[in-house]
Amino acid sequence: MTTGTVILINHLKVQPGNQAALLALLKANIDAVASKLAGWRESRLIAALDGSSVTIYSEWDSPQAVDAMRADPRMQACFPRIRELASFDSVLGHIA
Repeated sequence: MTTGTVILINHLKVQPGNQAALLALLKANIDAVASKLAGWRESRLIAALDGSSVTIYSEWDSPQAVDAMRADPRMQACFPRIRELASFDSVLGHIA
């Protein structure tokens, strides 16, 4: 059982010409939706210097809070736009 903060890492691979658009979309979604959801603590966007990827580091209260975020209709509405710009993998874990 996980207690305390859980960490969600999303690594998005993007064509270098699309990195700025992806960052703008992600920042807007964090500000308008994710940051308002129960259990959200913080998110940071890390842009690769070569423009090939963006990593989202997010802290949440619990795995259930992450599940609720993923199920939120406002988040789900953003996922297709993200997929148009990037492919991504996710890892949910904790500080070891």
